[in-house]
Amino acid sequence: MGTLFKFLLDYIGILSFLGFTLLVGIIAYFATRKTDENTSDGYFLGGRSLTGVVIAGSLLLTNLSTEQIVGLNGQAFTEGILVMAWETLAAIAMVITAVFLLPRYLKGGITTVPQFLERRYDTTTKAITSGLFLTGYVVVFLPIVLYSGSLAISTMFNVPELLGVSKEMSIWICVFGIGITGSIYAIFGGLKAVAVSDTINAVGLLIGGIMIPVFGLLEIGDGSIGNGLATLFKDNPEKFNAVGSNEATVPFATIFTGMMLVQLFYWGTNQAIIQRALGAKNLKEGQKGLLLASFIKILGPLIVVLPGVIAFHMFGDTLTNPDEAYPTLVSKVLPLSLVGFFAAVLFGAILSSFNSALNSSVTLFGIDIYKEYFNKEASERQVVKAGKLFGIVLALLAMFIAPFIANAPDGLFGYLQQVNGCYSIPILTIIVVGYLTKNVPAIAAKIAIISGAVLYLIYVVLDGTIMKDQFPHFLHVMAILFVFNIAVMLIIGKLYPREVAYTQRYTEEVDITPWRAVKIVGGSICVIVIGIYIYFS
Repeated sequence: MGTLFKFLLDYIGILSFLGFTLLVGIIAYFATRKTDENTSDGYFLGGRSLTGVVIAGSLLLTNLSTEQIVGLNGQAFTEGILVMAWETLAAIAMVITAVFLLPRYLKGGITTVPQFLERRYDTTTKAITSGLFLTGYVVVFLPIVLYSGSLAISTMFNVPELLGVSKEMSIWICVFGIGITGSIYAIFGGLKAVAVSDTINAVGLLIGGIMIPVFGLLEIGDGSIGNGLATLFKDNPEKFNAVGSNEATVPFATIFTGMMLVQLFYWGTNQAIIQRALGAKNLKEGQKGLLLASFIKILGPLIVVLPGVIAFHMFGDTLTNPDEAYPTLVSKVLPLSLVGFFAAVLFGAILSSFNSALNSSVTLFGIDIYKEYFNKEASERQVVKAGKLFGIVLALLAMFIAPFIANAPDGLFGYLQQVNGCYSIPILTIIVVGYLTKNVPAIAAKIAIISGAVLYLIYVVLDGTIMKDQFPHFLHVMAILFVFNIAVMLIIGKLYPREVAYTQRYTEEVDITPWRAVKIVGGSICVIVIGIYIYFS
């Protein structure tokens, strides 16, 4: 009788998983069937029709995936809430993007960030930037999203036992299952399908994500959340210090150096993220979406940090791999009847990050590379088709790379943030200089982006081999290279300025009237973030 009951619960869990996933797909289909996806704006920007709520939901779910939920909770398991800097400081970067960068993007009517670089510098600079973005996506970001998602799904559903395969083989199976499903969304549905499905999944993920620490605290507190929190604070005070030591993976000093640069790159210039705001129906909706997402982001540690601390309290040193802390906690505290629902929204989060980056890759290739170097006379239909074919190849490459990330140093999230510096800081450098100056020439941008990528790659290689622990923290190194490259660009601009000063091109496609409350709301969000740090310090 007990076996039959367990079978029924498992069946209900799997059925709810499939049902919720299918429901999201159906809603996305009906929401996008009238969008003309044979045009660049229709396919790549959702017809410039996205509202603030949709933008906020898509931004959050594009960002919040298993590389964060699994990886950041794994770091919290080891180090406590000091790793919340990756979440809370993101809110400030989003405010800066809403106030400073987004108005300039929409004024220019750009579809991709490299398009601005072409106007500001030249076509070669755009191609190099697009190539760096695509390399980072296929080698780093997409494989990590697939691997971390597969690790979570495999652990929660106990796939090795369910299918009678090894743990390694279950990862391969899950990687291809997630990859193929995400590819269908991203490649054949376009941005609007991605954004609509993201919004639905965001609601589910917020509900499901909050459930895990709630059930965890109930477990610790014998049915009382208050007692659970009190016990957690009492027994693990060292886990609730937002400053930490100099040996931490995120030393407090990095907040004032490379941490903010990484956040600005991610939320302000990363094509996979900013593409949601570029698809806004007007500047007002874009700013509302960014600020709504930034406010919700402040609550992010409840989902991506607190469960890691709870897992440490419950499992201690019995877990040898910190990245297994979150899925193990879910399996322990979540009632079997809810596992299917939570797995479905987690699956949605995995798909979101995967298909969002893939959709952006398709956009970058189709507009910045195919039309520029392969077929200058290509129609919009041909550009979209070429982008889709490229997306299929990119997805397959990511699926084959993903399972080999199992032994990433410093945990999944730390590894992701460190290697991202190869392209994030060089790209941020030339965008900042591009907007703040008018006379720096294209050659300066080429030198800065190539030297930034090469120097940082040399640092990563040396720091991981013969000179390990001899360098400053990687976030400090990012800041040093950022300042160095800006200085190089400004010196070149002084010695060899552009023949004609750059002027910003304006478009009539988008209403760029700002939201009246943008500065007040943005300032309030920044004050809240500072208050949180003061409280936990």
